[in-house]
Amino acid sequence: MKLFLVGANSPTGRALIEILRKNKIRFLAPADKQFDPDNAAGISKMITDFAPTQLVNMADFISRNHSALKRAESSEQRCEKINYLLPATLAEICKHLDLPLMHLSNSYVFDGEKKLGYNENDEPNPKGVYGHYSLAGELAVQQHHFHIILRSGWLFGKHKKGLIKSWIRSVKKHKGEMEVSRRRFSPTSTTDLASTILAVTRQVDCDANVWGTYHYSGLEIKKEVEFARQTLKYAANHDEEIYQLLDSTKITENAPRLPEIPNSTLSSKKIFDTFGIKQKSWHGELQETIKTLYVDRLRSMEDDFPESTVA
Repeated sequence: MKLFLVGANSPTGRALIEILRKNKIRFLAPADKQFDPDNAAGISKMITDFAPTQLVNMADFISRNHSALKRAESSEQRCEKINYLLPATLAEICKHLDLPLMHLSNSYVFDGEKKLGYNENDEPNPKGVYGHYSLAGELAVQQHHFHIILRSGWLFGKHKKGLIKSWIRSVKKHKGEMEVSRRRFSPTSTTDLASTILAVTRQVDCDANVWGTYHYSGLEIKKEVEFARQTLKYAANHDEEIYQLLDSTKITENAPRLPEIPNSTLSSKKIFDTFGIKQKSWHGELQETIKTLYVDRLRSMEDDFPESTVA
């Protein structure tokens, strides 16, 4: 198996590269700047020269920061370029090369009004710019028969911890008070998503006829307020100030404002029935993500105040 990776610098892409290296699987991961959808010929040449057995597209407008969901409303052209025009270009190239294509998508293709978790048969109805172009990207990818669209749950990980950091910072700044949205989501580790990508590509490499759309998310659905409280509990193991504030913490829930949606939970039954991929608990990965946050902070402090030396 040889994988050509697009969006490899995304949090999921970085997690996938770590796994591919560990498993000694060949891959090529060109820099993001090389994937201008207006340069289809250049992209096609890179792919053709490497001669992969599959292509995985992980490029996404909000891949690094959840706050980009709102920023998409005022950056429509760039969101369109990344979430629609690029996958459309990749699908055309893969169709021409008869190359299997996996494309990552998200729950924002739905309107969030369903009470239960969304499954693959539910009708998309995006409410914001990000969801609109995510769906447009899916539809473009579907024009290539040999495709797999993988919608993921709400992502976090050691390369995607901006919201987790903001919660911890907010609680400290406001002496135990913070605000979250009144919404439900499916917390999903980028490491677990990367493992799922590898598991699917391995079966595709064995010529399994498994084309179509799938959902994958972490095992336990949570309200944002519940996930935030769990985050603070794990942070208290590393942070004395959070520990002291834990019992008096007050979290206020506000109604979600578009483009946020009240329910972005996903059902992962189909991917289990087709590939045998089981959902994993996100608790261990959340603990590890928070641990790396404090390790990174300690390293930064050590860099600012290096040990003295004697000449």
